[in-house]
Amino acid sequence: MIKLLVVDDSALARKLIGQMFATEPDFSIQFARNGSEALGLIALARPDVVTLDVHMPEMDGLACLDRIMVEHPCPVVMVSSATAAGAEATLEALRLGAVDFVTKPTGAVSLRIADMAQPLIEKVRAAAGARLRSSLRLRERVRHRTGQTSGALRAPVSKARPAARGEGLVLVGTSTGGPPALEMLLTALPATFPWPIVIAQHMPATFTAAFARRLDGISQLAVQEIRTSVALKPGCAYIGRGDADVVISRRAGDLVGMAAPAQSGYPWHPSTDRMVRSALNQLDPRQLIGVLMTGMGNDGAEAMALIHAQGAKTIAEAEETAVVWGMPGELVKAGGADYVVPLHKIAAQLRKLVS
Repeated sequence: MIKLLVVDDSALARKLIGQMFATEPDFSIQFARNGSEALGLIALARPDVVTLDVHMPEMDGLACLDRIMVEHPCPVVMVSSATAAGAEATLEALRLGAVDFVTKPTGAVSLRIADMAQPLIEKVRAAAGARLRSSLRLRERVRHRTGQTSGALRAPVSKARPAARGEGLVLVGTSTGGPPALEMLLTALPATFPWPIVIAQHMPATFTAAFARRLDGISQLAVQEIRTSVALKPGCAYIGRGDADVVISRRAGDLVGMAAPAQSGYPWHPSTDRMVRSALNQLDPRQLIGVLMTGMGNDGAEAMALIHAQGAKTIAEAEETAVVWGMPGELVKAGGADYVVPLHKIAAQLRKLVS
C-alpha cells in the first residue's frame, strides 16, 4: 500500500485529487491544507509520496519542500501552474529535491481535472519507487541537525571559448529526475567540450526555455532551447522544446537541431527515440554517443540499442544513482549499453570518449 499525502490549500483540489486516487486499490490517502500542516503529518505518518501545490498561503510549496527535503526527505511530486512563473517555481522545486511535477489544467480546474489524472497517478506511483540520492541536500541536513546556517550561493560561471574538433554528437535522453541529473552532468563539462550535446528531457513547452536558461547560468557550456532550428556547435548544449520533438538535420552541410511537431508514434516528448534515429540519418554511428539517464518508461532504449549495434558508444546511468531506473534500465536489459556509469561519473566518461 502506497501512503500518499495530498497538500493543497484548495478544498476543491483536495477533493478532486482524492477522487483520482480513490479508485486505485494500492493507495491510502491523507490530506493537508497548507505547508505547516503537511510538515506535521509527514513527521508523524511518514508518507511514501507527497503531492505538493506550489502556491499556498502561510507557507508556500517551495518553502515546505525545502523543509521536507532537509528534515524528513521523501519523494515529492509538485503540482504547478503551466505559466512562466509556474515554470520557474517548478524548476526551483526540482533543484530542491522534488522527484517530478504535473501541471494543472488551465481554466476551470473542475472541468479539466481528468486531463491530469493519469499523468499524476503514473508519476506518483513511479515516485513511490524512486530513489532519493543519498547526497541530496546532505550539507543542509547536517546543518539542520547541528543548528548551523546555510552557506554561500554558487558564484556565476564564466564561459571560456570552445575549441573546434572533429564532427560528432552527444545525444542525451532523460525524464523523471532528469533536471537535477542534467545539472550535475553539464556543470561537470568544460566550455572546451568538443562535441555538441542535444538533450531530450520530457517536459512541457512552458518549462524548457526556463530550464535552458537555468542550465546556461550555472554551466561553462552555452545552453539554449531549440525553438525552431539552430546550428549545433562545440561547447554548447541544446534542450529540445517541450511538447515537440527535436530532430537532427543538415543545412549547407552543417549539423542543425530542429524542433519538429510531435508524432503520435512516439508517446513521450521530446522523444529520445526520434532524436537518436534522426541523428543516425546524418552521421556515422561512430560519431555518436548516446546517454540515457533517469526516467520512467523506455524512451530511447530501442534507438540507443540500435546505434550501439552499429558502432556508436552508449552510456546508461547506473541503477544506484537513477531516481527511476526505467529508461537506462531498459537499455541495459536490451544489451545496448557500452558503459553503465553512476551519474557523477558520466561526464568523465564522456570526456574520455571524445578525447
